[in-house]
Amino acid sequence: MNSRERDKHDQFLQLYVETESSLRGFVRSLVPTLEDAKEVMQGTAAVLWRKFDSLDSPDNFRRWAFGVARFEALSYRRDKARDRHVFSEKLVMQLAKEAESESDLNLEEKALEKCVSKLPEKHRNLIQQAYSKGTKIDKMAQSAGRTPMSLYKALHRIRISLADCIRKDLKQQEGLA
Repeated sequence: MNSRERDKHDQFLQLYVETESSLRGFVRSLVPTLEDAKEVMQGTAAVLWRKFDSLDSPDNFRRWAFGVARFEALSYRRDKARDRHVFSEKLVMQLAKEAESESDLNLEEKALEKCVSKLPEKHRNLIQQAYSKGTKIDKMAQSAGRTPMSLYKALHRIRISLADCIRKDLKQQEGLA
C-alpha cells in the first residue's frame, strides 16, 4: 500500500469511526432486527469504502454515510420482500426521516455539552445551579448576594453565549464554517 492509499485509508477509518455509532442507531431504526442491522451496516461500510473517492468533502461524510445507509436499508428490504415481517418502503422512509432528526438532536446535545464545558467555572456552576430541580431564582440570588434581576440577566447572557457556541459547533460539524 503506497502513501496515498494509506492516507486515504486512514482518513476513511477516522471518519467512519466518528460516525459509526450514530449510523448504527440510524440503520437499526430502519430494519426490524439486530441481525438485519448488522447486515445492512456491513453492506453500508463496503459501499462507503468502495465509493469513498466520490465524496466531495470529508465535512460531508456523515450526511453522505446516512444517505448510503438509507439506500442500503431499502435495498435490503427489497431483497427480503418475500418475508412478511418487512417494513413498507413508505414506513422505512418515515423511520429514516425521524432517525435523522433524532441524530441531529444528539449532535445538538453533544454541542451543548462541549460549549458548557468551555464556560468559565463560575458561569458553569451558575447554570448548573439555576437549572437544578427545585431551584428558586430568588433564593439563589439571595444566597449569592445578588438581586433576582441581576441573576436573570447573567443567566440570559450565558444562554446567549451558549447558543452562539452551539450554532458555531453545529456549522463546523456540517462543514459550513
